[in-house]
Amino acid sequence: MWLFALFDLPVATPEDRREYNRFRNSLLKLGFFRLQFSVYAHYCPSEESSLIFRKKIKAVLPPDGQVRVLAVTDRQFSKMEVYSGKKRASPESPPEQLALF
Repeated sequence: MWLFALFDLPVATPEDRREYNRFRNSLLKLGFFRLQFSVYAHYCPSEESSLIFRKKIKAVLPPDGQVRVLAVTDRQFSKMEVYSGKKRASPESPPEQLALF
């Protein structure tokens, strides 16, 4: 299962930018990686594992802006069409071994 964090956060003031960076860095510390600007993903081996990460995201939500968390199965993720310009690319593969925290 893949867990996505998609967000639109304000960056108009220095405080907004600090909150944006704090949230982004929190996602990276949780093991998420950037798929696109403001779209981060994390591989979870099970639904139970994804629930843990959802709670962790909820704990670091910024005060303003919008954050969406979306879970998709490996099968759905593998059907994603990825393009770089007009050239088709493959979606990311699940990690070969699980990282223990």
